[in-house]
Amino acid sequence: MTSPVIAIHGGAGTIDRRVLSAEAEQDYHAALRDVLVQSNSALRAGASAVEAVTLAVTLLEDCPLFNAGHGAVLTSAGTHELDAAIMDGRDRSAGAIAGVLRVRNPVQGARLVMEKSGCVLLIGAGAELFLEAEGLVPVDPGYFTTPARVEQLQRTQARLSGMALDHDALPRTPKALEPLEADRKLGTVGAVALDEAGNLAAATSTGGMVNKRPGRVGDTPVIGAGCFADNSTAAISTTGTGEAFLRAVTAYDVATLIAYGGHALADAAEAAIAKLKTYGGHGGLIALDRHGNAHMPFSTEGMYRGLMRGDEPPQTEIYR
Repeated sequence: MTSPVIAIHGGAGTIDRRVLSAEAEQDYHAALRDVLVQSNSALRAGASAVEAVTLAVTLLEDCPLFNAGHGAVLTSAGTHELDAAIMDGRDRSAGAIAGVLRVRNPVQGARLVMEKSGCVLLIGAGAELFLEAEGLVPVDPGYFTTPARVEQLQRTQARLSGMALDHDALPRTPKALEPLEADRKLGTVGAVALDEAGNLAAATSTGGMVNKRPGRVGDTPVIGAGCFADNSTAAISTTGTGEAFLRAVTAYDVATLIAYGGHALADAAEAAIAKLKTYGGHGGLIALDRHGNAHMPFSTEGMYRGLMRGDEPPQTEIYR
C-alpha cells in the first residue's frame, strides 16, 4: 500500500505583507488546513485519488476566500463564467467544463463529463443541460456573488480599461483586507493526489479574471495546460496567467520533461514555470509523482498552498 498524499493550491500572486493582517493570514491557513485534513482523511479511508481531488476542490470552491465557485470573480457584464477540469492518472480519462453559469461546484460537473458523457470538454448551456440530466441541481447565478466581488468589479471598471487579474484595483493601504497586490493576483484553485493504490489524479477550478470579456476561457479547463495526470509521470494543477499557460501547455510540459527528458519531478516543475516568462506570463503549479514526491514552484512572490501525507500534520504556506 502507498502512503497517500494530497497537495492543494488557492492561487498565486504578489503577496503584500503590509496589507495582510495576522487574522486574515490565519483565515487562509485555516481554510487550507481544513481542506487538507478532510481530503487526507478520505484518502486514508480508502478514497481514490479522483475522489480526493474532487473533494478538495469542492471545498475550495465553497470557500469565498478563493476565486472559484462561491466568491468567483465577475465578468465585464457582471456575470459569472466558471471553468473546471479533472484527470485520472490511471488511464488519462479527463473531463472539463467551461463558461458555465449555474453549476454550484464546477469540479463535480467536470467529473461527470469525464465519467458519463463520452466527451472531454463541454461548454456553456450544453454543459449545464447535460449536468442537470445527470442529477446536478442548478443554482441561481447569484449564489456565486459576494459583496466583495461586486465592489471589486466596480472598482476595476472605474479605474482600468479592459480585463484585469483577480483582485485588480484593490485598495493599497494597511487597512486593506486583500493579501495580494491589485494587479498581480492570479486566482485559481486546484488539487493533486496520490492514493493508497498508487494512482494519481489532478483537478483545477476557477472563476477566471476580473472584468474579463464574456466568453473568455483560460487554461483551467484545457487538459494539458491547467490540469494533467498520468501515473507514469505526475499529476499537475496550475495557477497563473492563463494565456501563457495555454501557449506553453504547462501541465503537460512537466510530464513530458519527466517522460522524455528524464527530469526529476522538482526539476521538471521548475523548468516549466521558468518557461512561462517566454510567453509573458507568471504563476505557479503543484505537482506530485507516483513515488509521493511533491513540488510546488511559482514565479510570483507567493502562492496559497498546502501538503499533507499519511499521518503527518498538514503543512500550509503563503509566502516564499
